[in-house]
Amino acid sequence: MAVSHTRRARAARRRKRRVDAADNDLTPAQWNAILAAWGGCAYCGAQASAGASLQRDCVLPISRGGRYTLDNVVPACRSCNASKCNEEVTHWLRRRRLDERAFLVRFYEVTGALADVT
Repeated sequence: MAVSHTRRARAARRRKRRVDAADNDLTPAQWNAILAAWGGCAYCGAQASAGASLQRDCVLPISRGGRYTLDNVVPACRSCNASKCNEEVTHWLRRRRLDERAFLVRFYEVTGALADVT
């Protein structure tokens, strides 16, 4: 059991170094605009409940060169965020049998609309 704890700790440290090294410029106002534009989980459509809020998920994961920026972050429920992990979004959507085309169309609509506002 100590081995898995050590692995998780090492992985957490590596992730923190990657996040700190990346140029992450998402402001709280931009995150609120993203939440309002999506209106729920970007992947499955689940709404945020009083006990569980939506999490920031990078469409292109940090481990693959993504950053927390306006054009790379979507709201995700805990289940979708944990399931996607650092997988490529279109492959993950197909594997989960979610509507890949609907997500991509909505993603480009939202990012385009938000780019015009900010």
